[in-house]
Amino acid sequence: MMSALLGKKIGMTNVFSSDGKLVPVTVVQVGPCVVTQIKTIESDGYNALQLGFDEKPVEKLNKPMAGHLKKASDKGFRVLKEFRTDDVESVEAGATIGIDIFTVGDKVNISGISKGRGFQGTIKRHGFQRGPETHGSRNHRKPGSIGNSAWPGKVFKGKKLPGHMGVNRETVKNLTIVDIKHDDNLLLVKGPVPGFKTGILEVRKTDK
Repeated sequence: MMSALLGKKIGMTNVFSSDGKLVPVTVVQVGPCVVTQIKTIESDGYNALQLGFDEKPVEKLNKPMAGHLKKASDKGFRVLKEFRTDDVESVEAGATIGIDIFTVGDKVNISGISKGRGFQGTIKRHGFQRGPETHGSRNHRKPGSIGNSAWPGKVFKGKKLPGHMGVNRETVKNLTIVDIKHDDNLLLVKGPVPGFKTGILEVRKTDK
């Protein structure tokens, strides 16, 4: 049984639980995903399903991609992603996998690309403390001393310093599905998930 799908981040809101508590949730549009290719041990050395998500006009695809997708579907997709699974015999190319594989209360791991923050200092990037702002101090947001003595006389690699922040693949684990809107293919997941609005996400069920 397929345990992962592609989705799109819609935004955040909050809902009331059955015991009256206000729960912050992220709304994720999950699927429907179309099986665009089936990979097996005999032909590719491993079992996997390639899923297509977010329809795109076929006319806007280049010829190699249009030819690849034509084998399974007459639709185009903006995103293609492989997911490993052992259950490839019961699925046919062109089949649609929807939000029905998830149920309320399931735990999921959600992966996506974090928001880009550009070049940032150590306070925002690494959570450093700032310096004093009074008594003539000139050290407000500087990283501070990072050098060594005569030996080794250099700054070690990996030192936390200012630099590019964001645009990394991040995974938030063990998020709980609070509600499912089947008619609109929406998952309401407790807590935040990586990325910006409309960002592509991978939603995987987990047993942990």
